[in-house]
Amino acid sequence: MDSQSVVVIEGLSKSFGDVPAVVDLTLSVAPGEIVALLGPNGAGKTTAIRMLMGILEPSGGSARIAGRDCFRARAEVMRHVGYLPDDPVFYDYLRGSEILRFVGEMHGFPGHSIEKRYQPLLERFDLEEALDEFAVNYSKGMKKKLALVCALLHEPSVLILDEPTNGLDPFATRTLHEIVRERSAQGAAVFFSTHLLDQAERVCHRVGILHKGRLAALGPLAELRQSLAVGGSLEDIFFLVASDQGKEEAAAAEEAEAADAPPGDAG
Repeated sequence: MDSQSVVVIEGLSKSFGDVPAVVDLTLSVAPGEIVALLGPNGAGKTTAIRMLMGILEPSGGSARIAGRDCFRARAEVMRHVGYLPDDPVFYDYLRGSEILRFVGEMHGFPGHSIEKRYQPLLERFDLEEALDEFAVNYSKGMKKKLALVCALLHEPSVLILDEPTNGLDPFATRTLHEIVRERSAQGAAVFFSTHLLDQAERVCHRVGILHKGRLAALGPLAELRQSLAVGGSLEDIFFLVASDQGKEEAAAAEEAEAADAPPGDAG
């Protein structure tokens, strides 16, 4: 495991009763790196992120951000992290401006500086006109954009984003990708979950693919193509390692190749 990594996950596991949701997950994210966790519904992506955020206690293993245990030192971890849940929830009868002020004050910023922090983000996400509206009247996309502004407000060194573009229109999606790249260039570590393979392929330095709670593949796209002998897109790699059918086809191809090999080529 890279000693310089700011996000370090080692053997992380979570079971609900007898049902394993995440099994022995190990990966890291270095400063300036963008890593996506991919997987079909139910693969364990959100469970892994909730353990990173200290919302769920692991059944085994560990997760650390900036050297701090994500569950036992959650308050300290959150000073370093900008977190976006898949489905943000706000107090319905607070206005957008009141929510942003509350978040800024929670991070210890003086009142006069909070607006200066969020105003450029509001402009980029085209959310200025909704600032004085109650959260109960926000659409899903508007809530997602407000939550992104909250996550970015304190300029965190780590971004943890759960399905960040879910509910966003194409304009906001492009803006988010631009911001992620900018923050990465400034040294922030970015870890996000998604099922949108094309977006991960465009934005990420490395991808991890979960299959039934287990990490089935991890690495840069070019490296995965080489190690898995797949010459196509991330979608081709995903279906090979994250579906039972793909695993069966890969095993069959491997058996056929072994059967065709002349004697003495096995070792």
